[in-house]
Amino acid sequence: MTERRYSLLNKLGFRFGLNGPHAARTMMLDDLRVLLAHTQLNASRADYVIAIVENNILGKPTRKARELALRHMTRLYDLDPANPIFRAMRHLWALDEAAQPMLALAVALARDPLLRSTQEFVLGLSQGTPVTRDAVEAFLGSTYPDRFSPASLKSFSQNVAGTWTAAGHLLGHVRKSRALPEARPESAAMLLFLGFLEGRSGQRLFTSEWVSLLCVSAEEFELLASSASHRGLLVFMNAGGVKEVRFPGYVTPEEEQIRQEVAHVV
Repeated sequence: MTERRYSLLNKLGFRFGLNGPHAARTMMLDDLRVLLAHTQLNASRADYVIAIVENNILGKPTRKARELALRHMTRLYDLDPANPIFRAMRHLWALDEAAQPMLALAVALARDPLLRSTQEFVLGLSQGTPVTRDAVEAFLGSTYPDRFSPASLKSFSQNVAGTWTAAGHLLGHVRKSRALPEARPESAAMLLFLGFLEGRSGQRLFTSEWVSLLCVSAEEFELLASSASHRGLLVFMNAGGVKEVRFPGYVTPEEEQIRQEVAHVV
């Protein structure tokens, strides 16, 4: 990927680089649920800061703990309606509680390169396959040789496993195994939108790595997209095998211009 493409995708809310909040935390699904349940749909970034730090709606024991929670959640989700990824998640969030784990995971993957590096490993496992901490650490150690101390590698592995468990891709507390997440129309809409922001369109939207997160067949995913369209979450048309997906109201004219530029940059 070229620097130009990185730069454009950054403007649309994606994050890249070598560091990510999963070095210290999971995707904080429970905290995110509390935060979004106690803030308005049109809340500003300042509103989220006040809610976490001043009003302590997450119930953290100290001000420092509140500030750390804010920092990690901001890196994971941005908490800014100016970010089209967060804005889309916020729009879809309250529509279906069962979709929330996948919505959170999708945004966390878009914004945490460390977590994103583990997607292929997790999705490559068959349902029911045991997933040990040693296996996760071995994968991360080979992916990032000489980068983490043993203690950091252990923490990172635990955080990554915690996130994939919260999202429904792993099952179990101490002994984990590969599981299949719940597939909902709201989740399908979010995953298609992320591919859309990356410059994909038509059939290419249905073959992205985002779509693979639901772990369903192509036919099942199309049914989810159709259901999302019927619910007004997007516009999906499929005539003679030619697919078209639109996202009315999801992006501003300026964001659409950037998105179109992304589509022409490798």
